[in-house]
Amino acid sequence: MADVEVGPKAPSLERYGFRMGQRGNYAIEGHWYEFPSNDLGVLEIWTYTDKISYAPGEDVEFHVYTSAREFSLEIVRDGYPAETVHSRDRIRGTMPSTPDNAYEVGAGWPVAYTWTVPKQQRSGPYIATSRVRDQAGQTREHHHLFIVRPTRALPSAKLLMIFTSSTWIAYNEWGGANYYKGIAGQDRASWSPRLSTQRPWARGFVKLPEGAPHASHDSEVPPFWAAQIPFFCWAMGSGYSKWYVGGSYAEYDRVFVQWAEKQGFQLDYIAQHDLHYQSVDLSDYKAAIIVGHDEYWSTEMRDAVDAYIDMGGRVARFGANLLWQVRLEDGGRTQVCYKRFAHERDPVRDDPANRHRLTTIWDDQALGRPGVLTLGLNGSRGMYVRMGAMAPRHSGGFTVYRPNHWIFSETDLYYGDVFGSTAGIFGFEVDGLDYTFRHGLPYPTGADGAPVDNIEILAMGPAVMVEDDHKNPLSEVWWEDDDARVISRALFGDDSPENIDKIRYGSGMIVNYHRGRGEVVNAGSCMWVLGLRRREFFTEQITRNVLMRYSK
Repeated sequence: MADVEVGPKAPSLERYGFRMGQRGNYAIEGHWYEFPSNDLGVLEIWTYTDKISYAPGEDVEFHVYTSAREFSLEIVRDGYPAETVHSRDRIRGTMPSTPDNAYEVGAGWPVAYTWTVPKQQRSGPYIATSRVRDQAGQTREHHHLFIVRPTRALPSAKLLMIFTSSTWIAYNEWGGANYYKGIAGQDRASWSPRLSTQRPWARGFVKLPEGAPHASHDSEVPPFWAAQIPFFCWAMGSGYSKWYVGGSYAEYDRVFVQWAEKQGFQLDYIAQHDLHYQSVDLSDYKAAIIVGHDEYWSTEMRDAVDAYIDMGGRVARFGANLLWQVRLEDGGRTQVCYKRFAHERDPVRDDPANRHRLTTIWDDQALGRPGVLTLGLNGSRGMYVRMGAMAPRHSGGFTVYRPNHWIFSETDLYYGDVFGSTAGIFGFEVDGLDYTFRHGLPYPTGADGAPVDNIEILAMGPAVMVEDDHKNPLSEVWWEDDDARVISRALFGDDSPENIDKIRYGSGMIVNYHRGRGEVVNAGSCMWVLGLRRREFFTEQITRNVLMRYSK
């Protein structure tokens, strides 16, 4: 696709409140982001809350920008079934100013409305929908998510779901930037290492329409295929953030919540930020659950989960891509990650007391704390499947190697069977291990820090770190070897061709990992939830097996 100017694309996006960033191939490389127009003639509304999660009895402060004189607010517990818990009409609207770097410092809007969480309110994800209407009947609405966490004063469930809030923040580009694209820097064309929680979620992060494409493509790939990234084009044409597939409640966590509650499982809910600040005692629960795109963790988050497992806790993870360390600052209002520039720019790089908080990948030689030590798999030994030109013809399923393991009970799966392919559960990012085969069975080698005696590989499939460009006409190749270079430098000290070849090909795995007195089942694929959304028998039965065993 040839480069396009701002003009032809701006009208379709500006009517949704988007600004256009860098020029170029907008669908693939371009940057658009939501930002108030400060124009009374443009109907707009956005909302955020002062915190990500609340305990029953606490006040939720809603900060709202709108060009309308008044707006309505509806709060719904987004479980199964959905339950409206509060609504209010004719709240006074205002148009407060917004800093140009709101992505970093927050929007700074005043409180427009306050709701006190009832003391008996059930834990869960809550969607606040703010709506406006003009005299011509045109409407706009914005969806914001917050979490009501459990309290010991109320009866609690046996299972606790931990929402991947750090990854949501990493991808949220509302106000101009995230960890991938942005208007930061002197050239106003860079991503930002510092992101504020005090801003709205971008459009598509909380709710998506039926039919929104996923990161992994579903279509059959013919010979000499022109590599494409459909969700970028869909987002641009539909007025949504193109980063919804990267890390959002709507794409991942929401699917699992509604499936699990419909199945009759009783869950409590917290954010990763609650792990960081020890807002909830994990020891109250038989097991913790993590799903979807699970990329960013702080030291405190990992410490909390490590201690929980060591004491006998169990973790069921139906997600992937544990890779980057973050720091939370300003009481959790700011999330920091310098990523590939951590060794040059992160302020803690020369601080012996805090160097272990360097915001690089967990496998980095400077940290020496690979993700496998917490969850049994490494993000750096997996990576991409069925996105763009990265393993585009992969089956989309896991191959079974140890069918007699308890997670496969009542599935009728045999050695060598592939399951989940009809739903596409294997992708878009997967976690794996350095492995070898002996007598037809896979085993971890330990070369990546894996404790070989504590991990059993149950199912797996191939993945790639480098995007192969076959030079087919009209192909749109985006990733190439960028990630491989970053990870190679962290793991081996440089990105020589020899080192890149060590990680060029990876894997996605399902493992059973034992640590201390506890254990982990890790189905290392972001798109596992597609098997639940699409009612794929094997995915559903394996998920039930894990939740039922871990509830006891």
